[in-house]
Amino acid sequence: MCGIVGAVAQRDVADILVEGLRRLEYRGYDSAGVAIIDGERLNRVRRVGKVNELSTALNAEPLAGGTGIAHTRWATHGVPNEQNAHPHMSGEHIAVVHNGIIENHAKLRARLQGEGFVFTSDTDTEVIGHLIELELRTSDSLLEAVQKTRKQLEGAYGAVVIDRRDPSRLVVARSGSPLVIGLGLGENFIASDQLALLPVTQNFIYLEEGDVAEVTRRSVQIFDLNDQSVEREAMVSDLTHEAGDKGQYKHFMMKEIHEQPTAILSTLEGRITETHVVTEAFGVGANELLAGIENVQIVACGTSYNSGMVARYWFEEIAGVSCQVEIASEFRYRTSVVPKNSLFITLSQSGETADTLAALMQAKTQGYKATLSICNVPGSSLVRESDLAFMMRAGAEIGVASTKAFTVQLVGLMLLVLSVAKHRGMEQQRITEIVTGLRALPAQIQQMLSLKSTIAALAEDFADKHNALFLGRGTQYPIAMEGALKLKEISYIHAEAYAAGELKHGPLALIDADMPVVVVAPNNELLEKLRSNMEEVRARGGQLYVFADKLAHFEAGEGLKLIELEHIDDVLAPILYTVPLQLLSYYVALIKGTDIDQPRNLAKSVTVE
Repeated sequence: MCGIVGAVAQRDVADILVEGLRRLEYRGYDSAGVAIIDGERLNRVRRVGKVNELSTALNAEPLAGGTGIAHTRWATHGVPNEQNAHPHMSGEHIAVVHNGIIENHAKLRARLQGEGFVFTSDTDTEVIGHLIELELRTSDSLLEAVQKTRKQLEGAYGAVVIDRRDPSRLVVARSGSPLVIGLGLGENFIASDQLALLPVTQNFIYLEEGDVAEVTRRSVQIFDLNDQSVEREAMVSDLTHEAGDKGQYKHFMMKEIHEQPTAILSTLEGRITETHVVTEAFGVGANELLAGIENVQIVACGTSYNSGMVARYWFEEIAGVSCQVEIASEFRYRTSVVPKNSLFITLSQSGETADTLAALMQAKTQGYKATLSICNVPGSSLVRESDLAFMMRAGAEIGVASTKAFTVQLVGLMLLVLSVAKHRGMEQQRITEIVTGLRALPAQIQQMLSLKSTIAALAEDFADKHNALFLGRGTQYPIAMEGALKLKEISYIHAEAYAAGELKHGPLALIDADMPVVVVAPNNELLEKLRSNMEEVRARGGQLYVFADKLAHFEAGEGLKLIELEHIDDVLAPILYTVPLQLLSYYVALIKGTDIDQPRNLAKSVTVE
């Protein structure tokens, strides 16, 4: 959540900061602001609302200066208004931006008020600036003051500080909230996501937990949790400047739906042969480690949790391995028993999801045989903290409602399942069949996208609805969950998913003509059971919207609207059947006129608990 951009350069940086904020809008926010040092002055502009409001204000009264910080805020402490917007200042000298939550802010605030500091906001962030100003009274540098301050902070934070009296540097601190340093020529940058800095650099250093860094135009010095100087490896990003652009599409979500064939091709490249999975794609020593796995624990949040639910069916049916899936925020706070030879898997697009990262750190002390992350961001916290990692190669995903990251995540999970299954006696012929099916997926998804106009017409029926029900059985139940999640995220229609067999245990009471019921129906051994569940809906006047395998031989008619899909191996059907549900949610939201890429109250990268 929130976005941070900072720069120290010889040129004016206001435009760089604002463009960086624009490229971080996907993270979710309610206000934006900048602070820039111009000679002897520290100037600040803040606005409630979108970055465009800030940009308009800066166009009217431009800020000059080569050292500055900027921020988009997602409210945690204090309502969204200008006084609570970042950057926050201490007097006329210190400005700070911050992601995360300072858990002991109330105690610190009381102490600082006793020292004579006056607070002008309701935020937890403001205590950071005042603490730094207090510590500067007995410190030789801004760096030293920040190092002293961070030892007093409890909670998660990524913070950047500037001092009007020393405009030659930024000082940054990272504890639980990601920060990346962008390396330029005679100038350097800081951001909460490399995407913000792609217009100015592709060379990055990812700060690790507990790091404090001093960044000047020509140097970067990093100190660890013990204030010891350390070297962090610089990495070159393969993302391009255009990664944050919509191209020909009206919304990032539609662009990313269309990128799924390419993203899957990229993910599979070098990871499969004609007949098997290249297990080394999961990391050095993965083949030997996976050979001894008898149990799997998957932990994730949101969309990633839904992909984990699909993988549970796969691990148990294909690999014969016990699999548990749990929401990260629940796993963290309960006592769990670790079975013998267990693999702990975390799933996250960003690799910085706070609850998932905390669950991983907890699991590392509980006796798991190994930890593995399936993630889309190299160098992210989950990747660095895991024993093994599988990089998704989905490319930048900007839309808050995840699409291509979900399908690519499922592909990665299937490769993992097959890697485990080969050690547990799975027949080579079946492995080859599934690998062949994976190779065909991009073309099948591309063909699926040709149904856009049909699905758009179907979406008209949902425009005046307030509720929707999604049904599936087996591996399609989590796909129904994902379809419901997408619809509620971006159209604000209340949508729930049920295993179809559960209808008679409660949800059937909700069925009437105003409750659209969406069904995913591949041609598998559960089809006849699913037909019976659907008849229960029709008998009560419900309207069915069925996405079905053409070999299932459904017929459209009164109470049933049908979208026929090409046949696919049942094991891979969850990946394919996701796409029309993504399109349905998109077109419903388009009709309703909601903010598709930045739905209200939500953020792309959830870095607070």
